[in-house]
Amino acid sequence: MLQCTAVTQVPYAEALLALATMEGGPEHPPDAVEPEEFVLCELGDHDESAEHAGHLWTADTPDDQDLWLLWSGTGAHRVHRLDMLRLCPAVLRELATRTVTTCAFFDHHPGPHSFSVTDPLGDLIAEHVHSEARRLVSEDEAPGTPDTSGPPDAPDVPDTDAP
Repeated sequence: MLQCTAVTQVPYAEALLALATMEGGPEHPPDAVEPEEFVLCELGDHDESAEHAGHLWTADTPDDQDLWLLWSGTGAHRVHRLDMLRLCPAVLRELATRTVTTCAFFDHHPGPHSFSVTDPLGDLIAEHVHSEARRLVSEDEAPGTPDTSGPPDAPDVPDTDAP
């Protein structure tokens, strides 16, 4: 399923207050959120009956709760709320590769789990980054490319020990 494309501005003052008062929050909340920051809904595409949700902070607590920004409505009718929510306990186990992927959403979230949601824009950005990395590596390995990894050659300086 494709990721929801809803975006909202983070209510800065409310986010700072939530970050400053939450257990396991950041030491310096202004470093965690910017005044003009926006978040993208991380859930799978959904209808208007479900709230949009963006993750704001992973709490450093033993009870696996994170700070989420939830919102609904549009324009002047948009309503935000910040809430500490438990993590979704769902896991995806792939026997062939022996990998375990946990759901990155909150417990009782609407729609599919995070491992079933695809982000086309994120995938395009990741592919661009990987292709640039491959291009740079291939340029470094190309024949005839001077090796610049070692120390620079010493300049030709005349011997000044002579009288």
